[in-house]
Formats: sequence, structure tokens, C-alpha cells
Amino acid sequence: MRRRAFITLIGGAAAWPVAVCAQQAKPVVGLLAGGTAKAYALLLSAFLQGLNETGYAEGRSVAIEQRWADGNYQRLPALADDLVQRQVSVLVALTTPAAVVAKAATATIPVVFTTIGDPVQLGLVSSLSRPGSNVTGATHLNVELSPKLLETIREAVPAATSVALIVNPTNPNAETVANGMRSAAGTLGISLHVLRITNDADLDDAFAMLPQLRAGALTVTSDVFLFSRREQIAAVALR
Repeated sequence: MRRRAFITLIGGAAAWPVAVCAQQAKPVVGLLAGGTAKAYALLLSAFLQGLNETGYAEGRSVAIEQRWADGNYQRLPALADDLVQRQVSVLVALTTPAAVVAKAATATIPVVFTTIGDPVQLGLVSSLSRPGSNVTGATHLNVELSPKLLETIREAVPAATSVALIVNPTNPNAETVANGMRSAAGTLGISLHVLRITNDADLDDAFAMLPQLRAGALTVTSDVFLFSRREQIAAVALR
């Protein structure tokens, strides 16, 4: 009996790692975004396709926990903390506001970001070649290209000496973009008017001010909230 019990115990112990592995085989990806799922449907689809191409099919070999702030960046810290408490395997942050919050939320869970700003300047990584810590990702460096927008406006509308710039002040890139545009405006002899928008009411007020500013052109910075209102901005601009 003792010999049989011993063999049974060993057999059961040998099966433990297999059972544990079976339970842990499906990693959980935490997706954190400042916008809405509808606005970023194409990006989300590409993300899921990329996972699938590398062998991680949602629902089969990987689970995905999505958290969307719907343009309200103040919700991001709570959403990030929720994903951290769920002990996700990796935290994916879409765009700059989510990336900054994700880095602050955890020093142990790997964070992969997409950002429109300079990740070094934002404090996300130590350098582009050696990110360091638990954070890495990809950047479009759109902030550095923002002053080029004024040059394009000058070419398209030579008579425009006054230009309005719409920014979302809650975006970590807002002041960097505004300062870069101010510098470019001074060089080009353009009067730049920075309009700060954080909600729909601000958007209506900003467009109401354009005639008073005698703005000959309008440019909108890259931002999740503003991007989600792109159709509304275009419609109001046409009117």
C-alpha cells in the first residue's frame, strides 16, 4: 500500500507542472487607450491581426482586456491600475497619454507603447537605441514635424497671416507642439493663436472665435480626443 501510494503521489506531482502550465498558457494582454474603440477600429484590427500572425489568436491562445478612456484622459490612471491589478502579462498603450500613464502605473509589467511624441523627451525611455526598464515601443515623432504644418499652410494659403492652432492641453505633447509652432510662426511672419480644447463646449467656443481672430487657416494637432471629433471639426470648419 505504501509503495502504491508513493507511486500515485509521484505521478500526481509529475502532472502538477502540466496543469499549472495549462492554466498559465493563455497570456493576458492589457490594452490601454485614451480614445474610443470606434475611432481606433482600424488600429485595433491591425493590432489583433499582428498578434494572430505571430501565433496569438484572441480567445484561443491569448486573452485581451481592453480599456478605453473615450477621450477623457483623467480616466486613464484608474483604467491602468485596474489592468495592473489584474496582473496582465503585458500592457499595450496606444498613443502618448496612455503611454505616460502606463509607465507610471507599473515598474514590473512589460509596457509596449505607440506614441506621437519623442519618448525620450517624455521620459518613457532612456534612449531610442536602449529603452531600459520595462518600457519599449514605437514612435511617429509627429511632434517634431508639427512646425512643417505652418510651412504647408504658407504654401497653400500665401495670404494667411493669422493661423489658429487647436491643441488639447491635457495631452503631454500639447505645450511642446505649441512652442514649436510659435517658433516656426515667428520665422514665417505668421500670427499664431493657440486654442485649447478639452471638451465639446470648448470646441464650439473656439470656432466662434475664429472670425474675431481673422484666422486665414486652421490646423489641429494629433490628439486622441481631437481625432475622435475629426468629423465634427471638419463639419464645423466647412460651415
